[in-house]
Amino acid sequence: MNQATALAHPNIALVKYWGKRASENNIPATPSLSITLDTLVTRTSVRESEQDQIEINGSVVSDTKIEDFLVRLRAAYSLPPLAIESSSNFPTSAGLASSASGFAGLLTAIDTAFGLDMNASERSIWARRGSGSAARSIFGGFASLEEENGHWCARGVLPREAWPLKVVIAITSETAKSVGSTAGMERSEKTSPYYGAWTESTRLDHAAGLSAVSRQDFSRLGSIAESSCLKMHALMLSSQPPLFYWNGATVETIAAVRELQGGGVRVFFTVDAGPQVKAICQENAASVVAERLASVPGVLRTLVCGLGPGAYVDQPG
Repeated sequence: MNQATALAHPNIALVKYWGKRASENNIPATPSLSITLDTLVTRTSVRESEQDQIEINGSVVSDTKIEDFLVRLRAAYSLPPLAIESSSNFPTSAGLASSASGFAGLLTAIDTAFGLDMNASERSIWARRGSGSAARSIFGGFASLEEENGHWCARGVLPREAWPLKVVIAITSETAKSVGSTAGMERSEKTSPYYGAWTESTRLDHAAGLSAVSRQDFSRLGSIAESSCLKMHALMLSSQPPLFYWNGATVETIAAVRELQGGGVRVFFTVDAGPQVKAICQENAASVVAERLASVPGVLRTLVCGLGPGAYVDQPG
């Protein structure tokens, strides 16, 4: 029986994307730059079955995004009905990029189980069609999602061992967000008066971010990442009705990062579509940053991650 298990890690965008150029094939409106994490992981198994069945974190579910993804994949490849089992060791649908690791792992497992023989770029293109950020989780370390030769796919920018930063994640809520990213992006594109300025400035940020990574310029990268984050959330807040993804602890955690910066700690923050704050820091600052963020009222717990690998097969058939 054809089967495989793949592991994939979520990624955190330093230069964000928020909005789609075309909903068909899930093409982003702008390029993005990210880091893949090592401690958080989604484990996805696929096997041939009598009918499609999807199990996520131990519960059988009906998932429209996965079902639509399988329809698209079957239009290009001959695939039998699949039993899919996926589980993550971190909160899902809560701003921690669970869809990125989920679709990167799902595509990698299917590719191996059924001998589709995709290279990394092809896997990235297909993973993107399930979730835009999943394209980047195909790669480890620093990754960029951009248009190349008419195709939107990710590529590795810098290996994780070349610049071993740490990421301290402050979990401020484990509740699923009320508005998903796809719906939120559509709302911002249709209703925010700042959407055009956002897409234009993000392309500039992406080029600047790539330059900062190539030079391993921590201060410059931090400035770009924080600006990208705040601009994205300003875009969300200017949407109608507004998109509120933060909570009080999110704001207090950002203030704590600012306090650390004022004390000379090499750290910067970013926040995705959710209330969790990610503090990126130099390796030797991780313990100090984790201790400070854990003390913020409303922070439930902290997670410390390094930079992780791209999606890979754990158990081929």
